[in-house]
Amino acid sequence: MTPTLQNYALGHWIAGKGHEQELLDASTGEVIALASSEGLDYEAMMDYARRTGNKALRKMTFHERGRMIKALALHLDSKKEDFYTLSYRSGATRADSWIDIEGGIGNLFANASLRRKFPDKPFYVESDPIALSKAGNFMGHHIMVPKEGVAIHINAYNFPIWGMLEKIAVNLLAGMPAIVKPAVPTAYLTEAVVREIIASKILPEGALQLVCGTGEGILDHVTYQDVVTFTGSAATGRKLKAHPRILAEAVPFNMEADSLNSAVLGPDAVPGTIEFDLFIKEIRKEMTAKAGQKCTAIRRAIVPENMVEDVQIALGKALAQTTVGHPQAEGVRMGALVSLTQVNKVREQVRELAKHTPIVYGDLDNVQVIGGDCKTGAFMSPIVLLNSEPFKFTDSHEVEAFGPVATLMPYKDLDEAITLSNMGKGSLVCSVATNDPRTAQDFVLGAATHHGRILVINGEVAKESTGHGSPLPLLIHGGPGRAGGGQEMGGMRGVEHFMQRVAIQGSPSMITAITEVYQPKAKQIEKDKHPFQHYFEELEIGQTYTTHRHTVSEADITNFAQVSGDNFYAHVDATSLEGTLFTGRVAHGYYVLSKAAGMFVDPRKGPVLLNYGLDECRFTKPVYPGMTIGVKLTVKEKIGQEKRDAEDVAKGIVRWLVDVSDETGETVAVATILTMVKKKNQE
Repeated sequence: MTPTLQNYALGHWIAGKGHEQELLDASTGEVIALASSEGLDYEAMMDYARRTGNKALRKMTFHERGRMIKALALHLDSKKEDFYTLSYRSGATRADSWIDIEGGIGNLFANASLRRKFPDKPFYVESDPIALSKAGNFMGHHIMVPKEGVAIHINAYNFPIWGMLEKIAVNLLAGMPAIVKPAVPTAYLTEAVVREIIASKILPEGALQLVCGTGEGILDHVTYQDVVTFTGSAATGRKLKAHPRILAEAVPFNMEADSLNSAVLGPDAVPGTIEFDLFIKEIRKEMTAKAGQKCTAIRRAIVPENMVEDVQIALGKALAQTTVGHPQAEGVRMGALVSLTQVNKVREQVRELAKHTPIVYGDLDNVQVIGGDCKTGAFMSPIVLLNSEPFKFTDSHEVEAFGPVATLMPYKDLDEAITLSNMGKGSLVCSVATNDPRTAQDFVLGAATHHGRILVINGEVAKESTGHGSPLPLLIHGGPGRAGGGQEMGGMRGVEHFMQRVAIQGSPSMITAITEVYQPKAKQIEKDKHPFQHYFEELEIGQTYTTHRHTVSEADITNFAQVSGDNFYAHVDATSLEGTLFTGRVAHGYYVLSKAAGMFVDPRKGPVLLNYGLDECRFTKPVYPGMTIGVKLTVKEKIGQEKRDAEDVAKGIVRWLVDVSDETGETVAVATILTMVKKKNQE
């Protein structure tokens, strides 16, 4: 009996009602599952996510959310072989599945580690404070808080695991729940992963729901607090983006669409160079990985006109080594497309392209298959076309065959190469193979406005580059124009997509209270013992220690020069100061900072474990012999740290504002230093 995929809604696994779609094995055509989402109450699902999942996630800090995501990654990693077994049914080889499965889990790990970029709070303070008055008693700042809605992720069929995990990793870290709607043809893989996620009980209830069918009506109840993301064809994305509810509620909509990505061979990357070989390798890989069904795949190979034949021959030899067949058959390097329907669609698109750009490698109607049958399996040959006049025959820049298909085209000079690359009208990624820094700079600056990511390939990155087609968690993924005009992932940038930025105004003391970060001119707290004698929990934001004062002498400057080896003329040679900013020998900035540390540090053993570093430092006024300096040390921010193991010391990082002033009260140096401070509670 054919199994029926279930939806996960309102905390339960529920089968859809009514018409069920058949999900087929890409290599055999066998029906492997049925799916339907009819009967789901999307309004109730969204309300449930907002009331239950959102409420729970918003209470958690970034660090707690990050640890939760890490636990989820570890759990899924322990189950990955089950996913590999199922993934073969999508036509994916082991290498293809690695991208989807371990790439997706890797996104979880990367976003879990990203928690360290955020405070151990449910919100974070963005950028620098803004003074709004002359006296400094009125100021502004920006903070980011999780939205109160739900993320709706509508995903493509080509990466049913990665597509979900790379998105939910970000919304979970931001503090928002998600409803995931994978593309139906490969929804069985997404369902298998979600089953493991739910069974693990790592996520709070309501943090994740799943829709396995068409999802018709899923956008009918979104509000301005929700976020919708879409991955797939540009045509479908435009329809969804124009949904009346999206427009009426001004719902943030992020689209990542298929695009006509390009790879450019630099003029210097002639045959025999490593750059030429890398160029051929990237094209072959992007044509055959996932059978070319990648939104980042190379569709246009742009090469110097005197090297077209060389590229055509080299690429043909590389593709000739690509064996096609059932992904579990020995020796197979390229599996099947997702379905015979998709194969037929790609063939139609290639025939359209071939009207003016002939096929120079491959056969649309014949391919030798290992362990499979073209009549029942979605197999096709890699296809290379040649567009000798790419400025005249522009279908190559407009029609995308979403399979193992690429078009070669010549250029006369780099300006033409840039123009051709940009004729894709917006792409997710392009790459340029060159070892010439000037070529690299000119190309990147010329193509940057039309691309979301640009990879420069040369011998230096040959062993470590992740390649043209690999979006990375800490870099943005998206592109302008045809590519959808959106951005996802990108480290902190991606997290911000699921948060609300709000400007706050008020007095420094009020902004300090709200942000839990000390703001200049806020009220300060002085206690009866040195702050270095307080445990992490005991320290308060704004707690201040005022030091004794010290009069700087010429001997101080001379001695520091000898100890440090810094004999810059302004410090040691009073005869060389004509035409400079200085009126006499000036103290080293680092002497001022070092002396300040000597003045504010408590030498007694206490909870401070070590000096963790320096975040910011500015020397704002020269210090000459005879000037008297003092220091105010203020607790600026506290950041709790995780224990690495049971034996580790419970501790946190304290950021201190160091304000060094002269006898007039004017600041001469300001810095933010960090110390590691022991916690009183060691549990």
